Amino acid sequence: MRVLHPSGCFDNHAKAYEHIQALPLAAAMGAEIRGVQLGRLTDAQFAEIRHALFRHKMIFFRGQKLTHAEHEAFSLGFGPFAEDAYTKGVPGHANVHPLIKEADDRSKMVFGEGWHTDSPFLPQPPAITALRSIQVPPFGGDTHWANSALALATLSDTYRRMITGLRVHFSMRDVLTAAQNNVEARDNPIGKLASTKGAPQYSEDLQRKIAGNFHPMVRTHPVTGEKSLYLDGAYAIGIEGMEEYEAAPLLDFLADHLVQAAFTCRLRWEPDMLAIWDNRLCVHQAYNDYTGYRRELYRTTVVGETPA
Repeated sequence: MRVLHPSGCFDNHAKAYEHIQALPLAAAMGAEIRGVQLGRLTDAQFAEIRHALFRHKMIFFRGQKLTHAEHEAFSLGFGPFAEDAYTKGVPGHANVHPLIKEADDRSKMVFGEGWHTDSPFLPQPPAITALRSIQVPPFGGDTHWANSALALATLSDTYRRMITGLRVHFSMRDVLTAAQNNVEARDNPIGKLASTKGAPQYSEDLQRKIAGNFHPMVRTHPVTGEKSLYLDGAYAIGIEGMEEYEAAPLLDFLADHLVQAAFTCRLRWEPDMLAIWDNRLCVHQAYNDYTGYRRELYRTTVVGETPA
């Protein structure tokens, strides 16, 4: 795999906003937003935050001591809540989902491991995810993002023409198998997947997620019109109309191309931080490198449209 550092393709400059300050995190994507408190935003601030999200693909805020209700209210500014394919909300806040790994959990895999876009096996995958930190390890537990619009733009014109019109088969199949083989059965999202190992029959809901859905490999953002590469290494298992051996070389190449270091940014979490990203424009992954420490985060997701 040739490592690309294409000149002329990177434009993560911040706009000179009037009501917020955006500080780019990396050349490829990501920005820190300053000068706001998410629990008491003005309409003007929210409009600029929304613009910054679509521009930078992922934005984050420090020092945000939000309640579950405030987290919900901020997310609803982007649209209605999405179906969460893995978790159930906390008591009294059905759409705030806990992502907690206890210090004594020795699983070889963590929830969110592996490059992915959130739940693309659903007919209408989540558009936007907002993740809030409460307790984080002293080191490790980072989240890493890659810019799928930039990855598409750096492919040759011939390659882009070749893949435009293809539809990717997304399924929970391989993630389920990995969880069954590498995770302790516990009362957390990935632990519940692990507990299905050996089950004589899966629930109808799990069967639905394994069957998955087909979505365009090149999709168009419904707000900005920006085109992006829509696939990942976790859930993309095939291409419509192709045999598995035919699809595998395309999927493997594109999954590797998408997550080259030059296209990424990485966030080291702090307590009371909130990160928000657009699943239509980037992929992400978590790391299982903090065994012996507790990590507590909460997420909300905003419903997306049928990819087109």
